[in-house]
Amino acid sequence: MGIPRELSLELYRKMRLIRRFEERVVELVNDNEIPGITHEYIGQEAVAAGVCAALRPDDVITSTHRGHGHVIAKGGDIRYMMAELMGRETGYNRGRGGSMHIADVQLGVYGANGIVGAGCPMACGAAYVLRRQGDRVAVAFFGDGAVNQGVVHESLNLAAIMELPVVFVCENNLYAITTPIRSVTRNELWRRAEAYGMPAHAVDGMDVEAVYEAATEAVARARAGEGPTFLECRTYRYSGHYTAERNLPHIRYRTEEEIEQWRQRDPIRTWRRRILERGLATEAELDGIDREIEQALEEAVAFARQSPWPDPSTALEYMYAEPMEGIPARGWR
Repeated sequence: MGIPRELSLELYRKMRLIRRFEERVVELVNDNEIPGITHEYIGQEAVAAGVCAALRPDDVITSTHRGHGHVIAKGGDIRYMMAELMGRETGYNRGRGGSMHIADVQLGVYGANGIVGAGCPMACGAAYVLRRQGDRVAVAFFGDGAVNQGVVHESLNLAAIMELPVVFVCENNLYAITTPIRSVTRNELWRRAEAYGMPAHAVDGMDVEAVYEAATEAVARARAGEGPTFLECRTYRYSGHYTAERNLPHIRYRTEEEIEQWRQRDPIRTWRRRILERGLATEAELDGIDREIEQALEEAVAFARQSPWPDPSTALEYMYAEPMEGIPARGWR
């Protein structure tokens, strides 16, 4: 029967927005409007879009250093994202976090971060609290490079023991920076989670429909109090590990043929073709979505450029947690 029209178009819109946002970011990095470098998500859009489409607005996610796609898929405002990447006061973190640390608690984005695998224990902690509050779910996104981190295994074990409402989403893009996953791990990644006593599956991460269906099942299971699930989404990043890699010709760890083979399975082109084949929209309607995205992107860039820089005198603000009402800052008395 397939995914209905409204959701099909929303998945297309989200993937297309993530792709174009990332491409625009690369341009701005090269023009020195965005300081430093970023870690592009281009090629992996089906994972973020498919998983987040299975979530409710009050569910939460933790993200990675390659987190722009996750934030957009969860409903992030690209104006505030662009402002954050440009270091402006109107950014999600008031220009202090930058590309790798975008967070919005109200949106359910409990933070992207650059510590490999660190989102897993955070998701477990969130899930522990969420379970006491109702039927909300936490999702931890992480890459294949995280699967040998001890903290990931501790999280998997803890989530299984405590039957926490967590979905672990491993985005296996085959390379941890420049290290092929097969040079550090022999068995299938999802089988490791299976050993901890939870359902675990491999999913085609280039197929947004497959990701959505697997995530929907896992989220429903978590929401029903049946514990965690592990999804290994097999995907691919077209770009290097980070923006500057294309300017480092001595770094070669994959072939152009391999990259092209994955491009032939591009998730956005594939999904667009499937929408047309199913008669869910016309070429003109999809082109209209593309134009809306281009306009929204330019508005986001203009918003960021016109936003003020943070006041230097406030540089030390927000560096330390402040006490919340009813909760002591230091210990319980």
